[in-house]
Order: sequence, then C-alpha cells, then structure tokens
Amino acid sequence: MTRLFNEPSAFADEMIEGFVASHGRWVKRVSGGVVRNTRSKPGSVALVIGGGSGHYPAFAGLVGQGLAHGAAMGNLFASPSAQQVFNVAKAANNGGGVLLGYGNYAGDVLHFTQAQDRLRKEGIDCRSIAVTDDISSAPLAERTKRRGIAGDLTVFKVAAAAAEAGYSLDATVEIAQRANDRTRSFGVAFTGCTLPGADRPLFSVPDGRMAVGMGIHGEPGIAETDVPTANGLAELLVSSLLAEVPDGVEAKGARVVPILNGLGSVKYEELFVVYRRVAQLLAEAGLEAVDPQVGELVTSFDMAGTSLTLFWLDEQLETLWHAPADAPAFRRGAVTAEALEAGDGGTDNSELADAVTAIPDATEESRYGALRVLAALGAAKDVVDANAEELGRIDAIAGDGDHGIGMERGVGAAVKAATDAVSRGAGAATTLYIAGDAWADKAGGTSGALWGMALRAVGDAIGDSNAPDAAAVAAGVAGAAAAIMDFGKAKPGDKTLVDVLVPFRDALSEGVSAGKSLGEAWGTAAGVAEQAAEDTAQLLPLMGRARPHAEKSLGTPDAGAVSMALIVRAIHNTLIERTNIKENA
Repeated sequence: MTRLFNEPSAFADEMIEGFVASHGRWVKRVSGGVVRNTRSKPGSVALVIGGGSGHYPAFAGLVGQGLAHGAAMGNLFASPSAQQVFNVAKAANNGGGVLLGYGNYAGDVLHFTQAQDRLRKEGIDCRSIAVTDDISSAPLAERTKRRGIAGDLTVFKVAAAAAEAGYSLDATVEIAQRANDRTRSFGVAFTGCTLPGADRPLFSVPDGRMAVGMGIHGEPGIAETDVPTANGLAELLVSSLLAEVPDGVEAKGARVVPILNGLGSVKYEELFVVYRRVAQLLAEAGLEAVDPQVGELVTSFDMAGTSLTLFWLDEQLETLWHAPADAPAFRRGAVTAEALEAGDGGTDNSELADAVTAIPDATEESRYGALRVLAALGAAKDVVDANAEELGRIDAIAGDGDHGIGMERGVGAAVKAATDAVSRGAGAATTLYIAGDAWADKAGGTSGALWGMALRAVGDAIGDSNAPDAAAVAAGVAGAAAAIMDFGKAKPGDKTLVDVLVPFRDALSEGVSAGKSLGEAWGTAAGVAEQAAEDTAQLLPLMGRARPHAEKSLGTPDAGAVSMALIVRAIHNTLIERTNIKENA
C-alpha cells in the first residue's frame, strides 16, 4: 500500500515537483510535465513521450540527452490531457518536427492525437507512435489493439537515438515503427497496486496465486495460476514470447535485447534469480542475448509483478540501442550535455500559471443561461462525488479502477472553471467551452477527453447570443454523440458510455420534436439513460482497457455508462426547478 502522501489529489503534482527538484541536472518543469534541461541540436527531431504517472521511471525518468526531449505526465494511471501534451511538445520542439510516443491506451490515443492536430495547425510537423508490445492484450491478428507496457523503453530509446543522430522526422518514425514491430512483452502479477488514499488495491490475487497477462494500470490478468518457482516463471515468460516471433525474423541465431522488468514490489534479487533461467532458455533456443536489462523500467506503482520483453534486433536497431544516453533512470556511454541558461530552450512555461481565457461578448439572455449551465455542472459534481467510490469499484472489475477518481477531478475542474467564467460575464457557450477544456485537462484519460468534447459540442449548438432553448440543447446532445463516436470510434453495443448517450440523445430529440418542454423531454430521456446503463451489464466490452477481460465484466454495468446516467438525472433535477432555460412554446 501507499504510505507516504499528503492529499491524494495532489500526489502526482507533488511527485513531479520533487522529481524535478532532485534531477535538475537533466530536466526542468514545464506546464504538463518536464523537458530537457540541456541543449538539443537546433533543427533536430524532438521525441516527446508520456502517459499516466505511477510508472516511474517511465516517463519522466527517460528524459535526457540521447533519450526523450520531454515527457507529458498525467495523473496516476490517467493519460495526460491534450493541453499537457501540447505544452510539453511546444517547449521541447527543436525545429525538426515532433514525434509523440505513448502506450496504446484509449485515453492516450485520444489526447495525443488531439495534441498532434493542434501542433500541426501551428505549423509544427508532428507524428505519433503508439507502442503495442503486450501479447496478452490482443491476438496477433489484432496486434494494433495491443497495449504498450515495458516495450515502451525499446521504442523510445531507438527513436531518440535516431533523432540525436540527425535523422529526419520521416526516418525517425520509420525506426520507431520498426522497433515497435520487433518488440514483444508478457507479464504476471502477484498482488495488485494501491493508489494513494485508497483502502484496497485495484485488483487482488489470492495468496499463492498469480495473475497472468495483467496490464500496468492495475488491469487484472487474463488468467490465474499457482505461483511457480523462479525457474517455472522464466519458462512461462520465455515460452509465451517465443511462440510469437516477429515477421521477417529468423529466430535461430537472432540477437535480442531481453528486459526483465520489475513492476514495483519485486526485489532485484528475485529478478536476478528469474533472469538466470531466462538467460539459459534464450541460449537453448539459439538466441544471443544483447545488453540484458534487469530492474524497474516501467512500473505499476506498488504492484508485485514482473514482465519480460524481447526486442529482436537488426543491425541498425542494435546500433541505435547502444547509442549513448544520459537520463535520470537510463544511462549508457559518454554523453556531453551542455546545460541550458535562463531563457534558453524553447517556450518556458515553468510558472505553470493557467492562462486567463478572454471572455467574448454575450447577450444578457445567454449570460443568464450560463448560470443554468453552472447549476447543471454543480449537480453533476455532487452526484459524481457521492458515487466516486462505487464508480471505481465497477471500473476495477475489468478495467483499472480509476474512473471515479478521474470523473471527480474532471467535473471538479469544470465547475471551478465555469464559476470563474460566469463571474466574468461569459455566455452559455463560452462557459461550456471553458468548463469542457478544464474537464479534459484535469481529468485526462478517455473520459476526460470525451466529456470535454461533449461540453464543447453542446456549446457549439447553443451559442452566446440567445438563452438555450430545448431544440438547441437537443441539437447539442446530438452533436456530442456524433463527436464522441467519430473520435472515440465506439458504437452502441461496445459497452461504453455511448450505450447510454445514443438512446438518451434519441429520446431527448423525440420528446423535443413532439413539443415537450426541455424539462419533460429530458426527464423521459434520463429514464431511458438509466435503463440503458443497467443494460450494459449484459454486454461484453469491445473497446478500452476492459476489452481483454470481457468475460469478467459480464453482469456488471460499464462505469462510464453509469456515470453518464447519473449525471443526466442530476441535471434533470436542475431543470425541473423551473430555472431560466427557455422552454419550447
């Protein structure tokens, strides 16, 4: 369990602050994460990596000369927001383009893709590589759906070395993709991990048993077995990986980098005992182990577990793997790094001050409507706060258990931002835009991105000129559903919040079209949403972190669907109080 913390909600920020204070030779803090505190070659490609906190030394520990140029750092087990990624990439940019590297998780894909789009709009050439090394998370035929675990290190290391060597952005991307194609990982866990302030781990394994194929965010394994001997574990890990040799690789005589990774609580001495047998098995299979790595490289907070990665080399990849690097948690060779002077090194946003958004003009009617937007957000916050623990429990059955925490962070930030916007005379649409951006930024993760998108879509529909009427609100909900399905790629039946949003949208539009008041139509649609959320218990997840554990979630509703149903009911309670939202005549 986690013993040393102050306020759980402040843990990630305080951890970053302490990391920077203790590693100032390598990194400096910028809004959203950290960047190098040493000079990079002008005109070179910048590698910006990132993901949720709780995986040290990934991601901040891999920032330094010869490795990453910056790391965007989300809350514990939650992807950084698009704004965080954008800020770090802007600060790290050397003029040669930016390569974004991250694990293949829905929230990371959403936020990094949004950041990539924003960077391109500003004239910065930007590409992405999503690491997909975990063989337990999807079959070979669906390899693009696999998640990234300890294989992050191999992909990031060779991509960074290519950038340091002056490769173009196109060439750096090709190298990163080839490294990803040649990296395979498989892991096990003996205990789950416990986040600061939590009274139980995200998942548990009975004494004497081992979860096989777990993820690094607390996702439970795909199978469970008795804990083997160290030799038995080595045999399981090696045999699982050798069953899937990458395309185009001749296994006999191949050169591989083996990485035996500790996930947080397994002692180094235990890892060495396991690696002893791993080395024997690789040699027996006719493989040559090159530069083995044994230790904590991508952790899962305090999880007791380990993973094995095999990186299948070619001549170019091996040269790049051996290139010098000097980062807080990964060093090799001789590196000459010149410290930055004050004012050097791109955009300095280390003050971390929130930019004050200009408030456009709005009519009195729209400003009055903004009060109702704030009331609706306040009701959403109250219901999320009251149900956060239960939402986390539901999410932990097949996911990582952080849905309640993420929703709390997001809606709390939205209410705070909306309160400020209303106090400065914002109209309804501007209030929704500001609240949505705050929700996405502070929550991170998939739900943060989707709720931020939803609020912005509603704002687009109602504008800042008129009081929000029922038709505009219904159009906004329809726009939110379209945006979420287009960007997140989920559809009804995938066991996500879309399974609530679509029937809610349809019922609301039908009621408004029939001439019902917004309060009446919303109330009917809220009932439909509640039933739809309950019905997700009978679905198998086809998207997100729960997908590899689909059978475990059968009989339990989707956490995102439940939170959406709770929120739309809470908003209905503000509507029936005869507030100032304009009804249909």
